[in-house]
Parts: sequence; C-alpha cells; structure tokens
Amino acid sequence: MLENFIQSLASYILSASNGNIILIAFYAGLFVALMTSLGSLVAIFAKNLPEWSVEFSLSFAAGVMIVASFTSLILPAIESTNSFTPAGIGILLGVMLICIVDKLIPHEHIVKGYEGPKEFKDKLKVVWLIVLAMIIHNLPEGLAVGTSIVYNLETGLITALAIGIQDFPEGVVVALPLAVLQKKRLQPILIGVLSGVAEMIMTVIGALLFVKLNWLLPYGLGLAGGAMLYITVKEMIPEIYKKEENETLITIGFFLGFYVMLFLDSMLG
Repeated sequence: MLENFIQSLASYILSASNGNIILIAFYAGLFVALMTSLGSLVAIFAKNLPEWSVEFSLSFAAGVMIVASFTSLILPAIESTNSFTPAGIGILLGVMLICIVDKLIPHEHIVKGYEGPKEFKDKLKVVWLIVLAMIIHNLPEGLAVGTSIVYNLETGLITALAIGIQDFPEGVVVALPLAVLQKKRLQPILIGVLSGVAEMIMTVIGALLFVKLNWLLPYGLGLAGGAMLYITVKEMIPEIYKKEENETLITIGFFLGFYVMLFLDSMLG
C-alpha cells in the first residue's frame, strides 16, 4: 500500500510538473525547508522543554542520515554503474569537501564550542557561528535530496520525506538552544528558517548540476553520501555524546531515526 502511494505520488508530481526535474527538486527542497521551519517554531515553547531534547533531536537526525547515506545514495551509486569506483571516488570527494568547509568556515557547536580559523573567534557572534554550523550540516542533506531525485524520482521522494522528517527535530536543534540561551523567540525562529532555505537552495543546485552533467551522477550520489557520513560521524555523534548524562535516551533517539529511515526505504522503496 505504501509503495503504491509513493508510485502514485511520483506519477502525479511528474504530470503536474510536466516532467521538469528541477521544478520537482524545488518543491522537494521547499518541503524540507518547511519542515525545518516548523521545527524551529518549537522555540516558542523553549521554557517548557527538557534539556535532553536537544541531544535527542540530534541523535534522531544522525540515525536518519546514517541509513540515508547508504540506502539512498551510496548503494544506488554502485548499482547504477555496477562498479564501486565512481561511488568510492564520490565518497572521498564528499568527505574532503565538507572537511575543507568545516575547517575554513568558523562555526560554533552547542557542546563542543568554536571551530574554525582562530582569528575569527572574537569577531563573529556566537549566534551566527551556530547558524553557520547548521548550514554546514544542511548542505549534504540538500545535495542528497537533489541528486537522488535526478537518479530516481521515487527514491528522491523517499529521501525528501525522510530528510524532512528528521529536519523537524533539526529545526528544533537550531532554534531551541538559542531561545534558551538568549531568552528570545523571534530571532531563533528566523535562524531556523534560514537554515532550511540554505538546504532548499542546495537541493536545487544538486539537481541542476547532475541534470546537466548526468554522467557525473554516480559520483554525485557518492559525494552526497560521503558528506552526510562525515557530518554524522565527525560532527553530530561527538556532539551528542559529549555529555555523559542521558546516554540511554540519546541512543534510543539514534535508533529511532535509524528505524524510521530504514522503514521508509524498505516499505516505500
């Protein structure tokens, strides 16, 4: 039933957009941006939420990203060419790309603190450093949605749905800590919206790039998968396990996200 729903939805979207993949990518990007924005609205209730909600949200997103990087990106890249080489090269490029961005762009983690060029540490406000950190996190997610839509519309819709689901708690992650720290509401919500818009832009860029250069698509799928793995393993998991308390809840959150993405991929894909 679920598989038929996705197939029907894909057919409807193709018909409504006249087969324009870029337009479909835009709508998918708009969906994930909307989910991030909705999540940021949780900042309104910041005073009533427990402290562990931030780590739980991050761990849920990490679980989704681990599964999505393989089932929606890396494995399709290998299957499309019957070769590991393009996917392997793409993964390496994705890791290198986000690593370079991570080193060059100053940003602030909620737990780990400042990362980036030391000369910028005292020149940028913590708020905007946190914004940059979340935009860095969102780039591979947007790229994943855009490239998977070009590869296969049904796969792309599943990826957009799963990314959108985990973008809701990610929007919470963007806005909630700022709301708690700053005792403000509007600015954290706007920042959450901004991070979602960045993801939408990357979705369209990813689709545009690999529609024009279709032969590079397996490399692009691998690149998006490698970028997501880097973000998850290097940035998100150390961030959520930095504190020793609530480890059980954090682990539950990770496997909940893991199962949600695995369920969507196996039942709808």
